Amino acid sequence: MKVINFGGVNETVYEISNFPQEKLDEIFKDDVFTVIGYGTQGRNQSRNLRDMGFNVIIGLRKGPSWKPAKEDGWIEGESLFEIIEACQKGIIIMNLLSDAVHGKTLYFSHGFSIVFKEKTGVVPPEDCDVIMVAPKGSGTTVRTLFLEGRGINSSVAVFQNYSGKAEERAHAAGIAIGSGCLYPTTFERKTYTYLTGERGTLMSCIQGCFKAQFEVLIVNGHTPSEAFNKTVKEATQSLYLLVGKNGMDWMYDNCSTIACRGALDWMEILCCY
Repeated sequence: MKVINFGGVNETVYEISNFPQEKLDEIFKDDVFTVIGYGTQGRNQSRNLRDMGFNVIIGLRKGPSWKPAKEDGWIEGESLFEIIEACQKGIIIMNLLSDAVHGKTLYFSHGFSIVFKEKTGVVPPEDCDVIMVAPKGSGTTVRTLFLEGRGINSSVAVFQNYSGKAEERAHAAGIAIGSGCLYPTTFERKTYTYLTGERGTLMSCIQGCFKAQFEVLIVNGHTPSEAFNKTVKEATQSLYLLVGKNGMDWMYDNCSTIACRGALDWMEILCCY
C-alpha cells in the first residue's frame, strides 16, 4: 500500500505486493466464487480466478454462452450450473443479484444498477457485503495483462460492509481477478465517470470525430483511402500510441508549427461546446 499524489490529491493505492498468494489463499480459503454471466468480463475474470487456484463456478442460463463455457473447461454439474443453483453454492456472487443469502458477498464490476436502483430494481439485502472491482479496460485486456504477469488498474469500492471485512475482501478480490493496482472509489463516482467517459473520449467522441472528419474530407473531393488514412489509421496506429507513451505536451512539442497552431486554436473552439 502506498499513497500517491495525483493532481494535488493524495490517494491510497493497493498493489499486487500487498496481497501475495498466501494472503489471498487465507482470505478466500473457504469461499466459492460464483460468476454469473459469461460475457467479456465474466469469462476472463473467472478464468483468472481459476488460474489463481480458487474455487470458481459459473452460473448461466442454458443459452448461447453455455457451449463457450464448456469449451473453456467449465464442467457441467461440477463448475457449471444454472443460475439459481450456482448462487446457492457460491459465497462471493459476482453478478447483479438482489436475493442473496445471509452472509454472502455481492460483487459488481459497475455501479450502475446500485446507483440507479429506482430504474433497475436492484436493492441488495442488508445482511450481506456489497463490493465492486471495476477493471479499467475490457475483459479481454484483463485476461491479457494477467497472462503477461502485469495486471490491469482497477477501482475498488464498498457499498455495504455487513461482515466488517468487506474492504479487505474487495481489495483481495481485485488482485485475484487480475488487477495490478487498485484505486479507491465509490459506486456513485465510478458510475458517473464511466458514463461520462464512454460518452466522451473513450468512445462517442472518437467515433463522432472519425465520422465527421471522414465525411468532410470525402465531400471536399478526397478519396476514401486518403480520408481513412488521415482520419483513422494515422490516429490509431501512430499518434494515439505516442500520446499514451509521452503525453500531449510532448505531442505539441514534436509537431510542426502549423499543426500546433491549428490544434490549439481548434481545441479552444471545441471546448466551448
